[in-house]
Amino acid sequence: MIAIFKHELKSYFHSLTAYVFGAFLLAVVGFGAVLCNIQAAFSNFELVFSFSSLVFVIIVPILTMRTIAEERRQKTDQLLYSLPVTTTEIVLGKYLALLVVYLVPLCIISGYPLIFSLFGDVYLLTSYGSMLAFFLLGAAFIAVGIFISSLTESQGFAAGVTIALILFNYYSVSLSEYTSSTMFGSLLAFYLMAIAAALVVRVLTKNDTLAWGVCIVLLPGIALLCFFNSSLFEGLLPALMEQLSLFDRFSSFVNGVFDMTTIVYYLSVIVFFLFLSVQSLEKRRYN
Repeated sequence: MIAIFKHELKSYFHSLTAYVFGAFLLAVVGFGAVLCNIQAAFSNFELVFSFSSLVFVIIVPILTMRTIAEERRQKTDQLLYSLPVTTTEIVLGKYLALLVVYLVPLCIISGYPLIFSLFGDVYLLTSYGSMLAFFLLGAAFIAVGIFISSLTESQGFAAGVTIALILFNYYSVSLSEYTSSTMFGSLLAFYLMAIAAALVVRVLTKNDTLAWGVCIVLLPGIALLCFFNSSLFEGLLPALMEQLSLFDRFSSFVNGVFDMTTIVYYLSVIVFFLFLSVQSLEKRRYN
């Protein structure tokens, strides 16, 4: 794993990827600091992270689109599979390298609150708590991007899907206000999610029987649950969209609340999507 980590880290810093990523992140956060802390004269540096959070729509695809997709396109993933390392070590090595690239500009940004504190009262605990949440938010999206990259050979397709998912997550709370809160609307949405889950299983395993099995289990199960407790589906879809929003949970840190459930949620998202990435590589390895 260490060898893969070092190789990935060198590849990022020997190309423009790490520098474009770092420059863009620093530019956006710097622009936010000028608007919020200097021009508007607010002492809350955490507002800068709230302003800059949409930057993940651009910087995460920059980092993750080539992680595994490029390996598959050039067939160099076969070389990885021949190494005396497990698939888990391959994914973790690549992921940790991306986290280091992400941490470099954040280390520079960590000095901003201290600089501003020389000229006024800055809430350092809230600022650095928000910075921790900002790091975990980015780490969660990087894990999602790695999983998307593991499903395709096209960097453009991986970047496009990652952008769409992050944008949907960003606007999910706003969209939930226009989503049907009726039992029928929630039931239809869960049917669609069950079909999507079966498609993901099909892509990961190349096993039609298993994919159909997921459909056969989930679709009647949802129908039975609705039959015995239809009130459960009332307003369930909008509530679910709000709960799944990573950006909405980040707002609690911006408001000065250190929410441990948000930390656990981000870590769970990271572990879940890294697990899916491992399964995607295992499927290709044995095929």
